[in-house]
Amino acid sequence: MYNGVINIYKEPGYTSHDVVAKLRGITGQKKIGHTGTLDPDAEGVLCVCLGVATRVCDMLTDASKEYEARFLLGVTTDTQDMSGEILKRSEVNVTTDEVRECIEGFIGEIDQIPPMYSALKHNGKKLYELARAGIEVERKPRHITISDIRIMDIDLPHVTMRVDCSKGTYIRTLCHDIGLSLGCGAAMEHLLRVRVGGFEVKDSIRLSEAEELMKQDRLGEILIPVTRLFDNLETLRVTPSGKTRADNGNLLSAEDLSLHNYSPKPDEEFKIMGEDGFFYGIYRYIEREKAFKPVKMFLCK
Repeated sequence: MYNGVINIYKEPGYTSHDVVAKLRGITGQKKIGHTGTLDPDAEGVLCVCLGVATRVCDMLTDASKEYEARFLLGVTTDTQDMSGEILKRSEVNVTTDEVRECIEGFIGEIDQIPPMYSALKHNGKKLYELARAGIEVERKPRHITISDIRIMDIDLPHVTMRVDCSKGTYIRTLCHDIGLSLGCGAAMEHLLRVRVGGFEVKDSIRLSEAEELMKQDRLGEILIPVTRLFDNLETLRVTPSGKTRADNGNLLSAEDLSLHNYSPKPDEEFKIMGEDGFFYGIYRYIEREKAFKPVKMFLCK
């Protein structure tokens, strides 16, 4: 079984689930999951977790993301992008400076109403299923953070920008809301996800490349080890006397680990490794028990 993360370049026309299904076929492995849906027309970074790495899917889904988006002013659609039905066309009577000022006003913590054409659920039904049936329901605003927006090009009525944002941000909706604020409407024309956490588009590979590597028995060369995701944590190694307890996922004492005079802080988390490079998992130091408690186990090389 393959254990690790592949930074896939999702191409237009594929859903995120399509990518997972393709990789299951390529690898012959069922235990695969993705870390954040991209619209079928969008492209860019899609982190795919294999084997025990599926246990970090939630962590990567929660990571900050960066997008490059181009939108068209003067058009409003039912999907908030150009794949949908055009509901209204308006004249674009704004200046470049007005566009810049408006966009910069969206930087920071804001509330955003998710679009109807999204995979969010309402009473067990996905919103896009309701939207396709002509049903619109009330959606609660979600609190998101736009850390930064860099305007790359303004060639009215087209605008290209790069957005650094928190999880749960809909870039289509951001473009739509910018259009509303400018009084002329807007619809997204193109979306490229350039970063998810520490995974960048320049390091991604296409499905065809993954398939070729699999044929050459070299897929392991591009797998990113699970341990790499926890490089921010201090590494502690299990002593021979503590190996049995670590193998069984039990609490570990200071005697079970090679601390090398390191004094753990209360609730500090550690990457617990074996001397042979075996990755046990993430443990948290519990001060009152003077012990290290498992938080997430991986048990893999």
